[in-house]
Amino acid sequence: MKVHIEIDCTPEEARTFMGLPDVGKANDIYVDMMSKAMKGVSNTDQLQEYAKQLAPMGQAGFKLFQSFIEGAQAARTPPKKPDASDD
Repeated sequence: MKVHIEIDCTPEEARTFMGLPDVGKANDIYVDMMSKAMKGVSNTDQLQEYAKQLAPMGQAGFKLFQSFIEGAQAARTPPKKPDASDD
């Protein structure tokens, strides 16, 4: 049995409902800091170095985030159906 529930709400309403904190101000500060830091970047090597220094947990954080994204993509990809010609 499958049950589908659709909830129409704003992100703020969802956060409140789930008891999560509003991180909008912290996000604004982080985005502002990143924008200021990126103004001096003129090539990809500098960009990579800045990202390593500014990102939480440095390279380990990047690898964790990358594995999270790859796992989410794998979960969303439906399994391939075997071809009838394989029988």
